[in-house]
Amino acid sequence: MTLSELKFIVTVARERNFRRAAEKCFVSQPALSLAVKKLEEELGVIIFERSHKDVAMTPIGEQIVAQANRTLEESNRIKDIARMGNNQLAGSFKLGVIYSAGPYLLPQIIPALRVLAPEMPLEVEENLTVNLETQLRNRVIDAAIIALPFDVPGVSYEPVYDEGFVVAVPDVHPWASRTEIHAEELADEKVLLLNSGHCFSNQVVLACPELSRHGEVLQGNSLETIRNMVASNLGITVLPCSAAVERYQNPLIKMIPFADPVPTRRMALAWRKGYTRGQAIECLLNALRSLQSPCLQPIE
Repeated sequence: MTLSELKFIVTVARERNFRRAAEKCFVSQPALSLAVKKLEEELGVIIFERSHKDVAMTPIGEQIVAQANRTLEESNRIKDIARMGNNQLAGSFKLGVIYSAGPYLLPQIIPALRVLAPEMPLEVEENLTVNLETQLRNRVIDAAIIALPFDVPGVSYEPVYDEGFVVAVPDVHPWASRTEIHAEELADEKVLLLNSGHCFSNQVVLACPELSRHGEVLQGNSLETIRNMVASNLGITVLPCSAAVERYQNPLIKMIPFADPVPTRRMALAWRKGYTRGQAIECLLNALRSLQSPCLQPIE
């Protein structure tokens, strides 16, 4: 049994496909398949059920892959210690960010990190929360900026700020001159939201339960696409406050605050328990808490 074989089965489990797993591991598919088969024979168990369309783990395979993940994590800790020496702020840092935060948060975080950790450039992965969770557990990323709740075994998190929501309407909409909107009023409008799977859309619906029962909801692929559809007078939307600050405003769109209680989301930084670069995590937390914006309320 080798670390390479453990990496192979972890990648196959993640990709659910031998060809894609081989590409990720930079080996040929026959070589990867042979290595997995060799490991199964050595252990005397079947790790994967194969079919023409899919690859699935057996019950014992799930346990083996979970242990392989832990073993690879520990082996990577040795490499991290050797590579970083005494400087945990040297070397790139792989940061995951949910789609509804990345474009608006990163322009503020990166300047702060350039000062706090100039030798730690960010490799950024924007994705859905469920995918960031998997990437975090599988060591594809080092940490992730997500919205709570986020209860994942083996993962720590720390809340960093609260962010309110605002309503965006076309400048010709009857609400354009309003000074505030009550959340329940959304159910009477055509509301544009991100596709299902985005936690931000779920939070909007939680703020206005009537929206899912009686409202008309259209979906878009990104907040910027939705913003443009609002400008074209297709409907209205709800944005996180950070996406509604002056630099992102469009003269064809009016931003209107919610009446109290204002819907909000709590953002947090999440990382694997036992992650070796604790100083890098602390540096990111400091950068997030140092953000100066009336939209964001830091959590001390």
